[in-house]
Amino acid sequence: MFIGQVLNGLVNGAMYSLVALGFTLIIGVLDKLNFTHPEIFMFGGFAGIVSMTYFPAPWALVVSFLVGGTLGLITEWIAFRRFKTTDSKITAALSSMALGLVFTDCVQKYWGTEPVSLPALPTWLEKNVLIAGVEFPYLNFFILSVTCLLMIALHYLIHKTRMGRHIRAVAESPINASLLGIDVKRVSQVVFFISSGLAAEAGFLLSLRSASANSEIGLTFGLKALAIMAIGGLGDMRGAMLGGLLIGIIEACLFVFGLGRWVEMAVWVVVIITMVVKPSGLFSTRLRLMEARA
Repeated sequence: MFIGQVLNGLVNGAMYSLVALGFTLIIGVLDKLNFTHPEIFMFGGFAGIVSMTYFPAPWALVVSFLVGGTLGLITEWIAFRRFKTTDSKITAALSSMALGLVFTDCVQKYWGTEPVSLPALPTWLEKNVLIAGVEFPYLNFFILSVTCLLMIALHYLIHKTRMGRHIRAVAESPINASLLGIDVKRVSQVVFFISSGLAAEAGFLLSLRSASANSEIGLTFGLKALAIMAIGGLGDMRGAMLGGLLIGIIEACLFVFGLGRWVEMAVWVVVIITMVVKPSGLFSTRLRLMEARA
């Protein structure tokens, strides 16, 4: 029972981490807060519904990522590109909030407000494996594998590629980066594309697990992702990843000890404790993901 709940907590935590990583990239690299992020997460589930009618589940993952990334580019163009000065950050954030409401309204106008069921999963995803006497679905292993691969790929991109060096330079100083010949606008677009793609991917994985997509799920996960980012440290990739896993495991443990009704409160209690004990978060603040690497 305990092992099964911990594994379930890891699955939930991995999805929290993906959404929090998207927030972390935007605020860590560009020093902006994107309020369309929860809506793009929600949109990923519906993109999965459409794509699974035409493609197998692994290819539907790719489609969801591309759809989320495209919405991220739209957000960058509409809500952020015109607002570049420090004084315009609040205006840009409010603009992104308005755009997020438009995304939600479009989904609800087309699919309605009730949960929409996904097509049948492949047979191999519906099987279970026995771990310590507890049946654990292959689907959960699939979700864990995908999230781990995405995190590893993101780490490789940031620290081992030319674009990653440009992203780190922009995070350090956009002005200095532009003087070095780096296309700051292009880097901003790449960051929005990747962060939004990760959010949509998490939304699709959640819809796979729950066998449905819900137009109202974005707010719940979005707020938790913001809380996890605060717990881990603003702009810190390690904090986003570990913070998400920590919250997932804490929620699972509450179920084990019969405290399931307190689950939704857990993340906020942890935020309060973290802010009191270490206001900067578990790791140092902005911007550890951009520290120079050889």
